[in-house]
Amino acid sequence: MSLERPRIVIAGGGLAGLSLALALKQALDDSVDVVMCDPALKRDPHGDKRAYAIAAAARRMLEALRVWDAVADKAQAILDMVITDSRLQDPVRPTFLTFEGDVDAGEPFAHMVAGGDLTAILVEACKAAGVSLRTASVQGFSANPAEIDVSLSEEGRLPASLLVAADGARSRLREQAGISWISWPYRQSAIVATILHERDHEGRAVEHFLPSGPFAILPLKPETLADGTVKHRSSIVWTETSEEVPHLLQSDPEDLLAELERRFGLQLGRLSFETRPQAFPLSFGVARSFVAERVALLGDAAHVIHPIAGQGLNLGLHDAASLAEIIVDAMRLGMDPGSADVLEDYERARRADITAMGVMTDGLNRLFSNDVLPVRLIRDLGLGLVDRMPGLKRFFIREAAGLTGRSAPRLLKGEAL
Repeated sequence: MSLERPRIVIAGGGLAGLSLALALKQALDDSVDVVMCDPALKRDPHGDKRAYAIAAAARRMLEALRVWDAVADKAQAILDMVITDSRLQDPVRPTFLTFEGDVDAGEPFAHMVAGGDLTAILVEACKAAGVSLRTASVQGFSANPAEIDVSLSEEGRLPASLLVAADGARSRLREQAGISWISWPYRQSAIVATILHERDHEGRAVEHFLPSGPFAILPLKPETLADGTVKHRSSIVWTETSEEVPHLLQSDPEDLLAELERRFGLQLGRLSFETRPQAFPLSFGVARSFVAERVALLGDAAHVIHPIAGQGLNLGLHDAASLAEIIVDAMRLGMDPGSADVLEDYERARRADITAMGVMTDGLNRLFSNDVLPVRLIRDLGLGLVDRMPGLKRFFIREAAGLTGRSAPRLLKGEAL
């Protein structure tokens, strides 16, 4: 290889890409150049008001990367979860399944974190670790057996050992690499917003299964104002048929709030919107391969799943943990981080997990997003049975926390690379 030392270019400054960059630089220090390219790095990350569920395994990863202490004060633990199944017009919304929030004593199975807060913390940690953060975009590349020549929008060309495409579900780099994409739409959209309510949520998450799709209420960290007033907050992920979403978002604010109350309920008192509701079309997608010559796909560039289980970001962080471990172990043995052998290890490490998660979320959405009476009876019976089986409930909560796999990457176990 013509490079004096290996260089890894990461195209895309999202949470998975930032975590990968930090993990590589912390483990390998000056033995590797890590360059992250994304025009979004020009913007204040705090502008991202979306909230994410960070599963216990991902939290352990952030601990191993030495950033969780900065995140913890801004994170809300999910202390328990309630699952209901009903029609919107039903006068009673019965609870079929409940989960306690701890996977181990004092360890919640997930925390809710604002995306902007987590991004800002990871950006600062990357700067401190020596990651080169560039506001140029990756326009294309040319790969050969020795290296990959990466073309940047503002800074010419950059030779590298490996290009990591973390440029989202509509990845141009995936397309340029010749990797095909299997996908289908769900004819649903997710309306996302932060809600203010009068009473404390007490760390409870709620998932209402409705015929149009799940309606999730996810607790956020309360905010104390200068005058001592406490703002109680929750994030909602309101899945609705795509045909209804434009009508809802263009309706009078009072009418939209009334529709929200029909789904949210009034158990937490009066409601209001803290952030403007935004809608995101939902689909399933997975790349036929996660690698090409000197290219690896990461996060949404490799897979997109339904948000019904809140696992999208966690799946991307699992990608980052796996790829970081494989690259670090290979480089410590003197191997080229962009070689076919290294990339094939990444493909093998992620294929089964991503396929299983995609099948599960797709199946859950199809099972619960309908109003067919026999199906409703069967699924409600199943939920009730699970609720009466503590061992099975514990398995499911550990699965949601990402703690069931024996071959999990070291970072997801809280171990440094």
